[in-house]
Amino acid sequence: AAAPAPLLALAVALRALNCFLVRTSFVPDEHWQSLEVAHRMLFVILNIHNYGYLTWEWANRLRGYSYPLIFASIYKALQLLGKDDVQLLIWVPRLAQAVLAAFADVKLYSLVQHLENAETAKCVFFCQLCSWFTWYSCTRTLTNTMETILTIFALSYYPIKGSNMGNSCKYLALVALAIVIRPTAVIPWMPLVFSHFLQEQRKADLLLQNCIPVGLVTVGTSLIIDRVFFGEWVLVQLNFLKFNVLQNLGTFYGSHPWHWYFTQGLPVILGTHLPFFIHGCVLAPKRYRVFLMAVIWTVLVYSTLSHKEFRFIYPVLPFCMVFCGYSLKHLKAWKKSAASFLLLSNLIPALYTGLIHQRGTLDVMSHIQQLCNSSDQSQAFVFIMMPCHSTPFYSHVHCPLKMRFLQCPPDLTGNESYIDEADMFYSNPLDWLNKEFYNDTLLPSHFILFNVLEQEISSFLALRGYEKTATVFHTHVPQGRVGSHIYIYRRTETNY
Repeated sequence: AAAPAPLLALAVALRALNCFLVRTSFVPDEHWQSLEVAHRMLFVILNIHNYGYLTWEWANRLRGYSYPLIFASIYKALQLLGKDDVQLLIWVPRLAQAVLAAFADVKLYSLVQHLENAETAKCVFFCQLCSWFTWYSCTRTLTNTMETILTIFALSYYPIKGSNMGNSCKYLALVALAIVIRPTAVIPWMPLVFSHFLQEQRKADLLLQNCIPVGLVTVGTSLIIDRVFFGEWVLVQLNFLKFNVLQNLGTFYGSHPWHWYFTQGLPVILGTHLPFFIHGCVLAPKRYRVFLMAVIWTVLVYSTLSHKEFRFIYPVLPFCMVFCGYSLKHLKAWKKSAASFLLLSNLIPALYTGLIHQRGTLDVMSHIQQLCNSSDQSQAFVFIMMPCHSTPFYSHVHCPLKMRFLQCPPDLTGNESYIDEADMFYSNPLDWLNKEFYNDTLLPSHFILFNVLEQEISSFLALRGYEKTATVFHTHVPQGRVGSHIYIYRRTETNY
């Protein structure tokens, strides 16, 4: 059964609001593996160089151009319409993501309505819209977000045991697309595809008429897109899995204990939905076990990898919402109280993480944007003296401003004494600055830094004639190299 049109209108309106109420940064990848790449793709096509940046992952062919191509197309459309204003470049991709998220919400409703009834579907839909982590993540330009959206779309065509629904070709095509965008999408789908294969009577037809053709078309398209932009044939999905899974080199970005997803990861992203999820797992019919199996399997597989992040298990959250909604529906007399509890308990973390926590690294970009409109643009040189990739880059500036940040690529050669630029800087900031800018003509016009660094380099800034021109709030919980505020220092014109 199709979802009613008012439901879609409600979902789109809510996700659009969601989009504008998320003004914080989550992880660097939401910019550096999507919008930054798209911005560079557009200007390479237009033969304008030095107007974008690719991280080390692209130099080592670990990422594919299929996902950034979506945003590059949006940028190109805006450019053709003469509307490539920096604010539109920032918000239109996020609004596009929000609309897709709204369609995914409605697809989840339709799935449960087909499997159960409208009442249960409404409960699942409510749980999905209430989820603080979905609110926090679903409008971001992360590959994890698109992976989650495509997972919901694919799920709506998946032939669940005991139901007459399903379209093998459609769900497999969507799964294949998710894998092209983020190869780890294969993990939650392994038990689902295996279960489908076991229950399928015409196994040969499934393989020959669906799996193989779909796989060839999607991988072939991905290969061609990457051939155009890399200039050579490369299977990035294989490189990605080799780096992150087989070689486990993601530990460069930190490691966590094996149980982290069970004790912190899943409980945090579920939040107050956790007791409803557990209750729903107990109540749900046997045919939903395949969903639970996908959740447990995904968490177990990710637990074997040392580097762990909340966003990695975001794609299993919609599976969890099915159980949460099933629980809510069966609470009967307590349903209204439980729904009020879910709404209120998720509202505070959703608004706090979306509007307050870690917002400075995006807010500071508006100060940098102003340099594009000043007469000093050609002389301006912005040095972002923060942990690498803290802020977005050209996608949030959109003018050929000279900018630099501290680099932090991992060493892939096995050199045990390797130290990246950011670590070298933080080991002795003052000494590093004196060596790097040994001549005053090399000095940037602007330094951007977290307040925790100010005291260490204050003598350098004072001696070179820098003055603080702006203070930007970032977070209430500063940690290590990340401070509570961001300072902008400008070199006075008499010192240029």
